[in-house]
Amino acid sequence: MDEQCLRVLRDGGVVRQFPVSTAAKGMGFAEGSLRTPTGRFRIAEKIGEGLPAGTQFVGRQALDVWDFKAVGGDLILSRILWLDGLDCDNKNSKQRYIYIHGTQHEDLLGRAASHGCVRLSNADVIELFDLVEVGTEVEILPVTKAQGKLLFIDCDSTLSEIEGIDELAHSRGEEVYRQVVDLTNAAMNGEMPIADVFAKRMELIRPDRAICDQIARDYIERKVVGVDELLATARERGWQPVILSGGFAPLIQPLAAQLGIEHVEAVPIHLAEDGSYLDYGRDYPTTRNLGKNEIIGQWKAAMLPRKVVMIGDGVSDLETKPDVDLFVGFGGVVARDKVKTGCDVWLEDMRDCEVLWRALDAL
Repeated sequence: MDEQCLRVLRDGGVVRQFPVSTAAKGMGFAEGSLRTPTGRFRIAEKIGEGLPAGTQFVGRQALDVWDFKAVGGDLILSRILWLDGLDCDNKNSKQRYIYIHGTQHEDLLGRAASHGCVRLSNADVIELFDLVEVGTEVEILPVTKAQGKLLFIDCDSTLSEIEGIDELAHSRGEEVYRQVVDLTNAAMNGEMPIADVFAKRMELIRPDRAICDQIARDYIERKVVGVDELLATARERGWQPVILSGGFAPLIQPLAAQLGIEHVEAVPIHLAEDGSYLDYGRDYPTTRNLGKNEIIGQWKAAMLPRKVVMIGDGVSDLETKPDVDLFVGFGGVVARDKVKTGCDVWLEDMRDCEVLWRALDAL
């Protein structure tokens, strides 16, 4: 994975070599992680023999030929080599639908960019398909070299002025809102376990799709001034932003898309087909204390980043301090004394980040 290269070996020698893209989120084995498993595999099935280059597959069924120079989506094109894991850690790979396949993102080959599978160009995956048989052994080597710098950023009261859970509560009336605000403050001030707070708040609110869509728009409309400039400068300096939030993913993702942030680590909301509320992701790490530390630990194991920084306004953000190289407290929306006292760097204005850049340069 260090080289983003696939080599075909015969009799101890390399007979063919192709540029690839493995997962943008690095290496990992968990279902739904969007990470590429490593270790030993076998090709369990070959799908697409004889079909035109650019044929799109959905559920391994061939559809139309796709203009694979298009940029939207993450399509599975041309051929599929379905991998079955042979090691204890990767034995769920077939159930995770880990493939070697063609892609429309050929311009990204040579660097990590996939959602967990191994991508090749459409011409290359057809050539590879014809070179190998079902049962051929495949080895995916783990990342070994430190790479990249990760900038984790909280969302509520950090990227946006709103607290999404409070806005959800508003939709259910003043009495529900008052109860939810009290619970939120108890969690953010470290007075009550976050897991207990989550369950109580969601049972009070039970948001439907219409409410979720409205709050998603509110996140964008009340974006913190200076966020775009901060992110642009961070990217210029080689930092990859990741939203890490105890808020809800469907509410945050439209803001993330506007900000150009690909990765959102936040709590799922489950809705029925008619848009009514079913449940939330009760087992998601950020629904409990030290959950953000868990997710940071997963990213560090998957990516081997050179440096890791966290920016946030709450106690759940401050909890990450032992697991990052720098913790930045943000008080531009809500200034919490515990966070201000415990942080490495304190910011109150995203437009005035010189102290942050000096601190990052010193890492």
